[in-house]
Amino acid sequence: MADEEEKVVKAAKKTAVKKAAPKKAAAKKAATKKAVVKKAVAKEAAPVAEDKVVAETAAPKAAPKKAAAAKADSGVKRLRVTLVRSRHGRLASHKACVVGLGLRRMHQTVQVIDTPENRGMINKVQYMLNVEEA
Repeated sequence: MADEEEKVVKAAKKTAVKKAAPKKAAAKKAATKKAVVKKAVAKEAAPVAEDKVVAETAAPKAAPKKAAAAKADSGVKRLRVTLVRSRHGRLASHKACVVGLGLRRMHQTVQVIDTPENRGMINKVQYMLNVEEA
């Protein structure tokens, strides 16, 4: 493990830009040392085979693909939500609810599935919205 850490530090030093100011180089060295220490602590906390560790660092996992939403499903109840008042000057939690509903700008209408979660967001910011059953 110590050999791997030394290799990581040496590789980081080689790839560091030579034109960088001395302060930047010192900061990069400190960052690489912190990363090495974090990896060492993680290895001690959860022992894993070295082959798996090398495989994980070499090839990051691909992000899972999102399934396309079925718009033609007539069995799902939907709501048409329109933003009729601005988000500016509102509480952060109210802005987050509007964004969570998929609304980006004034007078934009989106269709959302009628779930308790969406109903809760709609109820929280009902003074900014116009809601109709679709």
